[in-house]
Amino acid sequence: MFSVVRNVAIDCADAYGLAVFWSGVTGSPVDPDARPGDRETQVPLEGGPVLYFNQVPEAKTVKNRMHLCLRPNASRDQEVERLLGLGAALVADRREPDGAGWAVLADPEGNEFCVLRSESDRAAMGS
Repeated sequence: MFSVVRNVAIDCADAYGLAVFWSGVTGSPVDPDARPGDRETQVPLEGGPVLYFNQVPEAKTVKNRMHLCLRPNASRDQEVERLLGLGAALVADRREPDGAGWAVLADPEGNEFCVLRSESDRAAMGS
């Protein structure tokens, strides 16, 4: 017996706006029926669960207890720069001079996520 993860729920102030940000992050489209002002919307990930955005009245106040870790298809550093351009903020830079490590970013509503080394970054380091 087991359970299957169907979606990852993300509480937010602007469901549609945050879905648009994460659509840009993942390259997966926002649900075509979603509209600005919707209290709920989603971004179905190819081959994975759905990112489900749910508008709630309270603001985020503390560090996430669970977060997403992204492995980009380009270099980690290029992806960090791309995500900053989409509106993410750098929270903590855990990248090491030898190329190891990760970067902790936050989406426009402050939800933390990590950007890991890409497979090509890992191959270049031999790990």
